[in-house]
Formats: sequence, C-alpha cells, structure tokens
Amino acid sequence: MKIALLGYGRMGKTIEEIALQRGHEIVLKVDENTKEYNIKTADIAIDFSIPSVAFDNISNCLNNSVPVISGTTGWLNKYPAATELCNKKNGGFIYASNFSLGVNIFFELNEQLAKMMHQLEEYDISMEEIHHTKKLDAPSGTAITLAEGVIKHTNKKSWNLDVTNSESQIPIIAKRIEDVPGTHTVAYNSVVDSIEIKHTAHNRSGFALGAVIAAEWLCGRTGVFTMKDVLGLK
Repeated sequence: MKIALLGYGRMGKTIEEIALQRGHEIVLKVDENTKEYNIKTADIAIDFSIPSVAFDNISNCLNNSVPVISGTTGWLNKYPAATELCNKKNGGFIYASNFSLGVNIFFELNEQLAKMMHQLEEYDISMEEIHHTKKLDAPSGTAITLAEGVIKHTNKKSWNLDVTNSESQIPIIAKRIEDVPGTHTVAYNSVVDSIEIKHTAHNRSGFALGAVIAAEWLCGRTGVFTMKDVLGLK
C-alpha cells in the first residue's frame, strides 16, 4: 500500500517504521509545517495528528476517495459528521481511541466484566489512566471507551474526571507522567475485596502495529468500521 501519514510525531514515525517492515510505502508525511499536499497519491491515510486538525484531515481524505484510519482523540464531537461524510462519499473510515490489539481485547474483557458486576451493588467502580506528559487530552480516549463499555451494561449514566464515586457516574483519574506510553486500570472495590483489570503498554509499537493492520484490512473496503470488525470480534 501507498500510505499517507497525517501527523508525523512519535506515533507517525513508529507507524512508518512498522509499515516499511511490512512492505508498504510511505508517500506522504504531513506535519504542522506542511502547507500543501496531494492526498490522492496515497492508497490509504493514517491520521495521528492533533484534535484541532483531525476532522479536516479525515474530511480531505474522504472527499478525495482515500480511505482513512484515525487514532487522534479529542475531536469526537465531530465524529457523526465524519461518518455521515464517509457514507455520503462511499468511502472507508475507521476511528479507534486505541489501535493496540491488546487494548481492543481489553475493551472486550471490560464489557464482559461489567456484565458480571452489574447486579453486585456492593462494588464501586473507578478507572485510572496514566500517559506521557505530551498527551493533550484528558481523560484519554481509551479511558472514555472503557467507561462507555461499562455504561452500556450497567446503571451508570456518565463518566467524570477526578470525582468521587456516585451512583450514576464513573470516576476517572488521569495522571501524566514522563515517558509512560499508556496504562489503564478498571477497578471494582467493596469493603471485602477488590477486582481489577489492567492494560499496560510497554512502548508505542503495539499502537502502531494495530493501526497498520487496520489500514491493511480497510484497503479495498467501503463503510464505517471499528477495530471489532478488524479483529472479527462482532
């Protein structure tokens, strides 16, 4: 595949390395200094940019019949518009808060655990996420996906950042520590015991590999998909 990298920071460089190892070609590297480029030179685009430009990047791809993978978080108020544009243009689009294969298995475990814990009112749920100090949004998109997975199967109505537990809200603690790729913990605590599931990323390679695998899967397909489609989890 001929790949356009929309965002050429640490993630973009890791994606480049893995894509080249898998026999692909990088035809575009777009960063904040790039003024003009022709997205049509690419077979597919992978967007790991910043929240303020992600929707414009995605729209540009879809308007030019280039399927696009996006792992940028913090722009999801425009996600419905992106999916509408994708369907209108008969394009291909995958957004994921986290492309790591392990994290997407973790998402499934989280939902299964939420189903089992639903009737056990003596347990309070909480979440914690830790990322590097350069991460712009808090809580992470991954933490929000985890919270949404719990909300789907319990009486919780929403999540909130740095609040104490309540009947309707899931508290999320967001920490920023130098050089932490990403750690996410979901905990159920009672007076007698605690149950935790946890995912710890050791480096960015897992995120990058998942994004390249998703691009390989999307190439030649049309529609709006998720990593559940890519991994055959639906």
